[in-house]
Amino acid sequence: MSPPVVARRFWAARFLAVLVLLPAVLLTAPAPAGAIVDPRERLEDPALEARARALSKDLRCLVCQNQSIDDSNAELAQDLRILVRERLLAGDSDDAALDFIVARYGDYVLLRPPIQANTYALWFGPALIFALGTVAAVLFLRRRAAGIDRSPDPLSDDERARIDALLARGMDADGPSDRPDPPAPARSEKAEP
Repeated sequence: MSPPVVARRFWAARFLAVLVLLPAVLLTAPAPAGAIVDPRERLEDPALEARARALSKDLRCLVCQNQSIDDSNAELAQDLRILVRERLLAGDSDDAALDFIVARYGDYVLLRPPIQANTYALWFGPALIFALGTVAAVLFLRRRAAGIDRSPDPLSDDERARIDALLARGMDADGPSDRPDPPAPARSEKAEP
């Protein structure tokens, strides 16, 4: 194949990959900031609204589970956004507003839960599983490599002579083959009338 044909195929494949992947990336991209928040939810004070948005980004949507309430359009997320804004309007600090919501919904509502005894598995479990998997893979590969390098021990001269003698005489390893032949299957004769 000539170099120009190879180059054309190379760039055609790249172009096709971009055409296929671009819609997938655009469809999975998060919504732009502020696209989910209903204008009726917004506070008139820009400073309070900025605090509410910052707090909303730290709270998990309990319906979507992997989105913040700021990014979710679920009804429960909307209710939580309104609750955050109500707490801020009531004069709560950011920490007091978060504490109020955590008291009602538990640590699960936080996208970044605190490191404490009941969340150790959440924080350290993935690293522990990764470490155990790495150790298991290393041990497996070492054993496999050790098994590949080993070849069977060569036969001694006595073993080779015995095998040659057995093969020449038609004997099995236990002695002469003087076993009787298996019986022939019985034939059924048809009775003639």
